[in-house]
Amino acid sequence: MRFYEFNDVEERVILIGVQTREDEDVAASLDELEELAETAGAVTVAKVIQNREAVHPGTYIGKGKIEEVAALIQEYDANGVICDDELSPAQLNNLERELDCKVMDRTLLILDIFAARAVSSEGKIQVELAQLRYRAARLVGLRESLSRLGGGIGTRGPGEKKLETDRRLIRTRISALKAELFQVEKHRELIRGKRSRGNLKTAAIVGYTNAGKSTLLNTLTGAGILAEDKLFATLDPTTRVLELKDGQQILLTDTVGFIRKLPHHLVEAFKSTLEEAKYADYIIHVVDASNPQAELQMHTVYETLRELGATGKKIITLLNKQDKVKDVRIRDLQADYTVKCSARSGEGLEELKDVLAKILAESQIYLEELFSYKEAGKIQLIREYGSLLSEEYTADGIAVKARVPAEIFVSVLPESH
Repeated sequence: MRFYEFNDVEERVILIGVQTREDEDVAASLDELEELAETAGAVTVAKVIQNREAVHPGTYIGKGKIEEVAALIQEYDANGVICDDELSPAQLNNLERELDCKVMDRTLLILDIFAARAVSSEGKIQVELAQLRYRAARLVGLRESLSRLGGGIGTRGPGEKKLETDRRLIRTRISALKAELFQVEKHRELIRGKRSRGNLKTAAIVGYTNAGKSTLLNTLTGAGILAEDKLFATLDPTTRVLELKDGQQILLTDTVGFIRKLPHHLVEAFKSTLEEAKYADYIIHVVDASNPQAELQMHTVYETLRELGATGKKIITLLNKQDKVKDVRIRDLQADYTVKCSARSGEGLEELKDVLAKILAESQIYLEELFSYKEAGKIQLIREYGSLLSEEYTADGIAVKARVPAEIFVSVLPESH
């Protein structure tokens, strides 16, 4: 296997997909692959689709298509091809030999983007771990020098490690990274534990990549996180407090975007990040309602949530980007609530807050009690974690009507109980 570095050369790539079923929309998948390539800094010059009963076990596409792609490489002066599926080591090597150019697959391209986007130490560990696992599976029988582990578009991120092809060294590095990640995950669990002890409910913002999750969090809470019109603009989860009209608070956590054919290496490596959805109390599912593939993207999100075990929660689906929608009717039959909105303009976000307040109220217990003046601190607890409906100062104490979370109900009861 050869590894390439293109620093100052413009990346010009040809995208290749194989259609094995009639109901498969390979053209749409290649459109998404083009977006991924653009995010990674490459220009797509041509797309090729082959209809086959199954992908070719040795070269991904058949001999005739290989000749067609070779001619396109010459015609468009392309310096690489990207295949829309994960290639086996044999397919990768054979295709590189036949085409005499750089060959990448969808997994490597996504890894390349992740390497460029990782900011936190956790993100960098996760990316490098995924890269090493991807490479380790492709080192069988290879003894050539491994100059860098990025191997994709440009030179970036934790992939730039000068490692030998010795599998033992890679296994050692994987073990070290897993140990580091374990410590990070323990820290994340500690934070989750503190949150749950604080009795604040959490809503995980999930959705297909580029659906507008980061923009939503920024608009609602002023989080100030990167929100670009690019795939996988943010990798690291951000949690912020959202205050609702009645004084109630809820934690909102942004998560990494989902995507079709999300490589298994990434689901494994990013499990601790993705599991924010698993441990959340509620799910806010952001959908790009202006995207022609919106319903397919929704299906991908639900499949990924099932894979993570993040099921059985109340779901609010936000049909986002309404400012770009023209008579598109999308329905989400799996959602408990559906809100049309535009995270960029703020349209529909007050309705979202009302729905969140309603959901929080459903998990609370109605309280009507008289507190002595020395117990005024308990009323502050109610304000912070519940909803204080009324308070009246009398000669005997403070008469309170409120809704409080079940978890703190007993701790806020007056001592007279």
